[in-house]
Amino acid sequence: MSEVARRTVVSAAGGAGLVAVLAACGAGSEGKTDGAGDAPEAGTALARTADIPVGGGKVLADQGVVITQPTAGQFKAFSSKCTHQGCAVSGVSDGVITCPCHQSLFDASDGSVKGGPATAPLPPTPIKVDGESITLA
Repeated sequence: MSEVARRTVVSAAGGAGLVAVLAACGAGSEGKTDGAGDAPEAGTALARTADIPVGGGKVLADQGVVITQPTAGQFKAFSSKCTHQGCAVSGVSDGVITCPCHQSLFDASDGSVKGGPATAPLPPTPIKVDGESITLA
């Protein structure tokens, strides 16, 4: 095989490899967004009021929401994504929402930071309580 033919074959193989790598990088991301479009729509049923303990809450991982009941009959909701590095918060007890990754703590009544490393509060999620049903507003 001549030197020119060998270079052509090697170049073509390298180009095909690059195309395969670039295609693989894009594979799986089709139709996905940065998360902003993944939020459930208004009216989506989230929980029943009886599911949310007073002074505690419930993390709804599939919906990206944590619902709390700081005092009897008062329901709040926040993004379940920690503002430190994006981990999902894991639970709510004694009025505190906890992130398991780096132990950030958030106030269950307003989402404010009670302990770092997070420095920004959990963003609120609008909800509607209608009877025993909690839905996205």
